[in-house]
Amino acid sequence: MPAAGGVFSGSVNLKYVKLGYQYLVNHFLTLLLVPVIAATALELARLGPGELLSLWRSLELDLVHILCSAFLVVFVGTVYVMSRPRPVYLVDYACYKPPASCRAPFATFMEHTRLISDDDKSVRFQTRILERSGIGEETCLPPANHYIPPNPSMEAARAEAQLVIFSAIDDLVRRTGLKPKDIDILVVNCSLFSPTPSLSAMIINKYKLRSNIRSFNLSGMGCSAGLISIDLARDMLQVHPNSNALVVSTEIITPNFYQGSRRDMLLPNCLFRMGAAAILLSNRRREARRAKYRLVHVVRTHKGADDRAYRCVYQEEDEQGFSGISLSKELMAIAGDALKSNITTIGPLVLPMSEQLLFFFRLVGRKLVNKSWRPYIPDFKLAFEHFCIHAGGRAVIDELQKNLQLSARHVEASRMTLHRFGNTSSSSLWYELAYIEAKGRMRRGDRVWQIGFGSGFKCNSAVWKCLRTIKTPTNGPWDDCIHRYPVDIPEVVKL
Repeated sequence: MPAAGGVFSGSVNLKYVKLGYQYLVNHFLTLLLVPVIAATALELARLGPGELLSLWRSLELDLVHILCSAFLVVFVGTVYVMSRPRPVYLVDYACYKPPASCRAPFATFMEHTRLISDDDKSVRFQTRILERSGIGEETCLPPANHYIPPNPSMEAARAEAQLVIFSAIDDLVRRTGLKPKDIDILVVNCSLFSPTPSLSAMIINKYKLRSNIRSFNLSGMGCSAGLISIDLARDMLQVHPNSNALVVSTEIITPNFYQGSRRDMLLPNCLFRMGAAAILLSNRRREARRAKYRLVHVVRTHKGADDRAYRCVYQEEDEQGFSGISLSKELMAIAGDALKSNITTIGPLVLPMSEQLLFFFRLVGRKLVNKSWRPYIPDFKLAFEHFCIHAGGRAVIDELQKNLQLSARHVEASRMTLHRFGNTSSSSLWYELAYIEAKGRMRRGDRVWQIGFGSGFKCNSAVWKCLRTIKTPTNGPWDDCIHRYPVDIPEVVKL
């Protein structure tokens, strides 16, 4: 018992030493300047009016000097204000909620798989994947995928796109009172379905948007394309003042059902589900009063120069001529490498000085003292209150939780989104943010880190700051089930 008490006491003492170090480093300038300002104030307080007047006269300032100094201060201040980037506000967003008729519970999914495929090994493989996927019984597939066999036609794919995109935009319009003439910029991302006319043109036609709208349609950029769209919209808002940007993120499942038997190409069938999100961004000052968040940083990392990274998520045909997406066994290692590059860039932008110094000293120590020292992993929990990790699969969430040393609560939104909605590709980050809001956890001043991964291979990050405490929404994708979450997700669900 005494030994155990000593260990506990030592751990408590170490905890307080670390907290003291963090406070000292992060508030170093404040702790340095406060005594100086206090001493100056006391010295001035001791001087009488006559001494202060004599001190002022000794400066020998005439009217010309005063006016020039005032002009210089005003000029520098004006240049500073004009050169600052325009703030980008997230006014609101909406996520598509599939109807119950599109549900694909395990029993239905596996029954359809057995009826479609005569390869028992492929059926057993997909069963094992589903058992360990972390996906629940309420995820949804588009109507075309409920046919036996599936009907991946262009008409069905367009119908799915119209269903998920228009539903999300309609919900956003109801929330914000947005009018078509108020939209100046439109950015749409969908990786695997790129029809002509484009999805952005489809939206312009449906809502009769202005003829001078600046529209963009991103395809082939994978699950991280949602944050690429945010980055593009931000850049556009920097050069076009007093503007609104509508961003739509989705993935159309209908034309991408793989009908072959290659295991690395069967994985997307088991993980991907239908979903979409519509986001309203603005640089208008008056929107700051009702906006939910302000965009702080976007950091993008592209590892496409490496052949392994380039081919780890690859669309191709198998030996039988069936088209699908192959996922490499090296995917998690490549994702980890991309994440390291990304956090190396974003770390100095968001981490407190205490963590940056610890990282720097450990790096120098490894170079000069002992190369066997383990690298210091910064504590990103000091920089963010909430984490939205792309719900690409259980393995993705597990890997990031381990690498970033996050608690179960920090990755709860990602795990529950995967369980309830599956992998909705680029829109998954917004379902996760909606989960945090539905739980009533978002407070003014909270910082959110969104992390997305995508083919190429890319790792992208966005940092948001909450501008007001978010009331628990009464509508949204979680409104009818949030009371049941979080749920326990076993390692294996026997089917």
